[in-house]
Amino acid sequence: MEKYDYLQFPNGLKIVTERLPGAASFAIGFWFNVGTRNEENINGIAHFVEHMIFKGTGNRNAKRITTEIESLGGYLNAFTTKEYTCFYAHGINGNFDKTFEVLVDIVKNPAFRTEDIEKEKGVVYDEISDTQDSPEDLIYDEFESLIFKGNRLAFPILGTKDSVKSLRRKNLFDFINKFYGAGNLIISVVGDIPIEKIKGSVEKYLRDFRNSGLPQKDLFGGSISQKFHIRKDIKQSHLILGKPVDGYSSKKRIVARLLSILLGEGSGSKLFQTLREENGIAYQINSFINSYFETSAFGIYLSTNEKKFPLALELIYKEIESLKNNGLKADELKRAKEYLKGSYILSSESLTNRMQRLAHSLSYYGRVKTIEEIVSEIDSISPQDILEFSRKSLNLEDFSTVVISANVDILSKVA
Repeated sequence: MEKYDYLQFPNGLKIVTERLPGAASFAIGFWFNVGTRNEENINGIAHFVEHMIFKGTGNRNAKRITTEIESLGGYLNAFTTKEYTCFYAHGINGNFDKTFEVLVDIVKNPAFRTEDIEKEKGVVYDEISDTQDSPEDLIYDEFESLIFKGNRLAFPILGTKDSVKSLRRKNLFDFINKFYGAGNLIISVVGDIPIEKIKGSVEKYLRDFRNSGLPQKDLFGGSISQKFHIRKDIKQSHLILGKPVDGYSSKKRIVARLLSILLGEGSGSKLFQTLREENGIAYQINSFINSYFETSAFGIYLSTNEKKFPLALELIYKEIESLKNNGLKADELKRAKEYLKGSYILSSESLTNRMQRLAHSLSYYGRVKTIEEIVSEIDSISPQDILEFSRKSLNLEDFSTVVISANVDILSKVA
């Protein structure tokens, strides 16, 4: 049975920990509830700030930040999503104090030197170009831009080259002063580290950390179905069709997750078996659900050649209608449940994954959901729950579609 400890300081800073007696290493994350959907003026600034925080402080240059952790056998990294940013490390127990102090330094005292800003713009330009050059990556950004149009969830995490180009040093300081503060920070730790030690480190290094509250969300109000084509001189045709469904704030989200698994996650899924195994017409076919606080992007992704595109669409539509009309067999739902439960259990083998799950759960639910609780929720879903959700959510006339192909006329084949 997992055991978690939680502590909130008067300034709003939160600590959540899982003590693992005997563990030789620890994972720690500084989790800020701010991401792309909090960008008010410049798209891409949340991601750019994440990059720049590693470029130096008043105490350390970029090389020293990295080498101080790596020379102790540790690892330091970060990532940005549309709703949060996480700076994290994995280290050996005896090096917890140094690791904590380095993480504090980079988030509390970034230098944001002008020359570093201009250099890093070039790095992010290349990152954006890589996405633009890869239809498999670009189509997911374009799909969310389409279905979340009018809401900041539509913004790409990387921003655009023009928006990144417009960034100035003052913009970065304004951003961290507003969002990178005690009231918006969760410190998550997994390992054999007592919470008293973590509390002492917070009191030592973050007593005077800047104040901030939780940012307000620009809640998504819904969208209408649309079609969008991007012409690229490529041999394959790429497609995503789907719509917004329930997010983390809804109990229906886990039903949507199981539905995605049934349709197209894993080699035993309906779409994989029908399109790839039985008909051999698509190498890449899968469903997905990208979840946010109040909504999720649910979709089906396909890549195939232009000649096979109409048949592939026909088979996708057929599987969707079959699920809505006939429901599913008990063994199909059992496979989906075991697949989902397995993903949680297997990910818990990683201290870093466990650390991120604690912060994620606290951020979205206000508490830590145990693995046992999650498994119980999964087991409680019935075939009737899936059928009702399918009939409500899998109406093709409500789907939006993005296609990337050389032939613009291919969009006319989409229902």
